[in-house]
Amino acid sequence: MRWKLNSSVYKRVPSREAAMEPDVETPMRATTDAVAGPSWRMSLPHVCVATLTSFLFGYHSGVVNEPLESISADLGFSGNTLAEGLVVSICLGGAFIGCLFSGSVADGIGRRRAFQLSALPMILGAAISALTNSLEGMLLGRFLVGTGMGLGPPVASLYITEVSPPAVRGTYGSFVQIATCLGIIVSLLIGTPVKDIDRWWRVCFWVAAIPATLQALGMEFCAESPQWLYKCGRTIEAEMQFEKLLGPLHVKSAMAELSRSERDDGESVKYSELFYGRHFNVVFIGAVLFALQQLSGINSVFYFSSTVFRGVGVPANLANISMGISNLSGSIIAMVLMDKLGRKMLLSGSFLGMAFAMGLQAVGANRQYLGSTSVYLSVGGMLLFVLSFSLGAGPVPGLLLPEIFPNKIRAKAVALCMSVHWIVNFFVSLLFLRLLEQLGPQVLYTIFSSVCVVAAIFVRRHVLETKGKTLQEIEVSLLQAQ
Repeated sequence: MRWKLNSSVYKRVPSREAAMEPDVETPMRATTDAVAGPSWRMSLPHVCVATLTSFLFGYHSGVVNEPLESISADLGFSGNTLAEGLVVSICLGGAFIGCLFSGSVADGIGRRRAFQLSALPMILGAAISALTNSLEGMLLGRFLVGTGMGLGPPVASLYITEVSPPAVRGTYGSFVQIATCLGIIVSLLIGTPVKDIDRWWRVCFWVAAIPATLQALGMEFCAESPQWLYKCGRTIEAEMQFEKLLGPLHVKSAMAELSRSERDDGESVKYSELFYGRHFNVVFIGAVLFALQQLSGINSVFYFSSTVFRGVGVPANLANISMGISNLSGSIIAMVLMDKLGRKMLLSGSFLGMAFAMGLQAVGANRQYLGSTSVYLSVGGMLLFVLSFSLGAGPVPGLLLPEIFPNKIRAKAVALCMSVHWIVNFFVSLLFLRLLEQLGPQVLYTIFSSVCVVAAIFVRRHVLETKGKTLQEIEVSLLQAQ
């Protein structure tokens, strides 16, 4: 009997079978190294370059918050709330379009080229926004940036899932949320001098072109996804990329696992096939997760936190800094716990924490009876809500979905589910202030709290734990669950 090595699961097999598949290395030291699993150090640089797209997502989400008043004054639409709203929200339209095509792009030209393609409209859009002297130019620049924002994050989720060793895949997946938080914080810091320095808002947009350019150049030196190469029939190249990402000792086991997965998957699918057949259930779970994430009210909190804080007498600058610190702190904690507690526990616990926090805000909205206590409940509830979100509901869906989708549908299914995210995000953001006015904060926050409870129940009943499993093992678990 000999030990046959796999990238994450090691089992004993008869010596005849082992002889048919000789090990890459025979010395005892090499065997010991292989049992230890692939090193996280080899894939880390590739993951870091990929997460630049998440940094850009966060930066562009917050870049107009501080400078919006100066932009409207310089471009001649000061006081036009519709135009100001369009400058903020037109990114959502571009993001929806970019996200919708991200699956086809990632499957058509590969993950690396898809990253570079997403960087181009971000560079061009940032330049147009920085140079424009009209509202139309600003809207065009923001729309182009939005297409890059929609295209990049789905590809990042795919890429990180496909190049990361199973033992640290959750940790690396958390980098996406951390990079987004850092992007938001940097945009707020860069925008601080906007009221003191004339036309500083143009500098804010020029700064955004720097990380986009770095990513476009950095991807030239990063590994391509071995899963994509194998699916394209480029087996030798897939082996070379596995060697670059995992080390030579783990190439054979990784290729064997990939071969089994592709043999079971068969041919690639069309978008229409995601809505029926054996893939419908898993795609439905992914779409519902993103819908519940947005229906929890999280982006309403991000977009309109300054308004809410001002309503209870807290300065907007202090509110933004506090929100950023809370978001970043939770994301770092999630990174540490993701591969220890698992996705399912973090996700369900996160939604329950959000439900409790939103309940505090609902109670705090009763200022007539609570007096000054309502301020502490409202502010504390909002910060706790953001912290709870960043612990699970923020980072987990983008990591979990590429894990549970089979390779042949992964890119298209992730694109479809993230498109649901953008649609629900748009309507919640559009209707939030109107609902707040019509229903009042107590009723609206109670609805958001109830959605979070429903989300926690949904996670407990329908979401599969993927911690420490290879992508092949996850596919087997899903088939058994069906």
